[in-house]
Amino acid sequence: MAIPLILASKSLPRRNVLNAAGVCPTIRVSHVDEPAALRDAAAKAGVNVGELFIGDRVAILAEAKAQAVYQAYRNVAATADAATGECVVGYPLKAAGRSETDDAVERGTTEPGKPIDYSTAHIATTRDFSGVNIPTRTQPINVFTAGRPGLVHSTVGPLILGCDSMFLMDGECYGKPHSVEAARERLKHMSGATGELWTGHCLVDFATGRVVRDASHAVVHFSEFSGDDIERYIATGEPLEVAGSFTLEGFGGAFIDGIEGDPSGIIGLSLPLVRRLTERLGIAWPDLWNVRSELAPTESKAEGAGHAGIEPPKENVHQPGDGWIDCDCGRKHWGVNGASGVLLARRDERTGNVTHVVMQHRAVWSAEGGTWGIPGGATAQGETPIEGALRESYEEANITPEDIDVVGSYCEDHGPWAYTTVFAFEKPGHTVEPKANDDESMEIAWVPIEQVGGLKLLTAMRTDWPRFAARLNALAATYR
Repeated sequence: MAIPLILASKSLPRRNVLNAAGVCPTIRVSHVDEPAALRDAAAKAGVNVGELFIGDRVAILAEAKAQAVYQAYRNVAATADAATGECVVGYPLKAAGRSETDDAVERGTTEPGKPIDYSTAHIATTRDFSGVNIPTRTQPINVFTAGRPGLVHSTVGPLILGCDSMFLMDGECYGKPHSVEAARERLKHMSGATGELWTGHCLVDFATGRVVRDASHAVVHFSEFSGDDIERYIATGEPLEVAGSFTLEGFGGAFIDGIEGDPSGIIGLSLPLVRRLTERLGIAWPDLWNVRSELAPTESKAEGAGHAGIEPPKENVHQPGDGWIDCDCGRKHWGVNGASGVLLARRDERTGNVTHVVMQHRAVWSAEGGTWGIPGGATAQGETPIEGALRESYEEANITPEDIDVVGSYCEDHGPWAYTTVFAFEKPGHTVEPKANDDESMEIAWVPIEQVGGLKLLTAMRTDWPRFAARLNALAATYR
C-alpha cells in the first residue's frame, strides 16, 4: 500500500501537480496566521522579519502549516486511541430471505415478481432496511479497529506536506496581493522585468514526528505587457490570490518568456524538492504513488507488490477514498474504503441525560440532498473508520476531536462497503461549537434530541434513529 500524503493546502494547482506525478493527496487546510509565524521565527533569531532571507521565510511558513496539520491529526489519533465502548456490526444483507425487491414491493415501488428498474431508481439513495431483522455482532471498539491501517499504529507516514511561495524582485519580497490595487502596481513593475519565485516545503512524518524542510527557486523572465493586458488579467481574478501576482499554468503563463530553474516550483509545488525531502526521511518517492496511470498495463509489478492504485481525481473526486462503489445491496455508495460519521451528543450537566445532538442539513446537490444526517464522509487511505469519522466531522462541521470522547459505534456492513456511525459525547467541561466549514452543508446545528425524529432524515438515519437514540441514552447513563 502506498504511503499516504496529506497536503496542507487547498491549492488546486498544487494538487494537480502531485496528481500528475502519481500522488493523490488528502487535503487538510492549515489556517496558519502567517504574519505571526514569521514574527515568532524572527524574534527567536533576534532579527526583524524584513531581515529574514526569503528562502528561510518560505521554509518557516511551510513548516508552520505542516505542523498545524500534524497537530490536528495528532488530536484525531489521540481521540481515536482513547475510544471506549462497543462496536455493534450489523449485516442487513444477511437477513434471512430478504432482497431489495422484497423491500421495494413492501414500499409499493415495484410489483411482486417484477425486478426493480435500476435505470429509473435513485441508485445513490441509501437502501431502506426498516422492518428488517438485521443480524448483528458486538465486539470491543478496539477489536473492531485492530489490524486496520490507521494513524495510531502507523510505523511510517502519513507524510504531511506544507507549502509556501514568495516572489522576489529588486530586493523586495511579494506574497499574494489580495487587492486589485496592489496587483495592478505589481504587474506594472513586473512588465519586461526578471524576478525569482521561491517555494518552501516542509515534510512531517506523522508516525515518527521527524521534520525536514528546504526551499527552491527559479528565475522568471516576463514579457512586456500593456495597461490593457494588466486590466484584463486582473479581471480574471487570477493574480489576486497567488504569490507574485502571476501563474505559470493559468492566464498569466502567456506573459512568461522564460524560466531558469524548477518549473513546478513556479506553480507552488516543487516536485524535485519534495522528492529530496522524502528521501531524507528514508522513504522512496515511488512509495507515495497511489494514482493508476491510464498507460499502465492491467497487471503491473507495483500492483503485485501491494501498492494501491486509484483513478486520478475527476470532477467531484478530490482525495484518496473518494468515489462511488457498486455495492452488493444494488446501490452505489460514496467511499471506496467505506465511510463514517460522528453522532455527537450533549448531556445535561446535572442529570447526565442527552439533551441535543449535532445534525447536518445536507446540501441540495449531495445524495439525498436537503435531508438531515450526521457529518461524515469517505474513509481516506491509511485511517480507520473511527479516525475517518473524526477527521471528516471536523472538516465538515467543526467538531473538534480534542473536545469529545468516543463511547461506541455502529457499523452497517454490506460486504464491499460499510458505514460506521461513531457515538460521542462532549467531554465534561468542554464545548463543541459546530458550524458548516464547507459547501456540503446548508446548516450544522445542535438539535434537541426529541426533535430529531421530526426532521426529514436521510434514509439510513430515519431507519436507525430510534435505535441510535436509545443507545445514546443507555451510554449516557454509564458515561462519567
